[in-house]
Amino acid sequence: MAEPYLKNRKRFTSSLKNELIEQFDRLSAQTRIPKSRLLDEAIEDLLVKYGKIDNKDKTTP
Repeated sequence: MAEPYLKNRKRFTSSLKNELIEQFDRLSAQTRIPKSRLLDEAIEDLLVKYGKIDNKDKTTP
């Protein structure tokens, strides 16, 4: 089956602790925010924390 075309995103694979996956699934379901958007926010927060981007340059709240 062909991969869907992603215009503004890039697919990548990773792994997480089992406990984090369960909590992440619940958070996405409870907030009705897609996991990809939650991951965008988390990665931006990490980039701010480590000084790779400024807080004012974040695109997520």
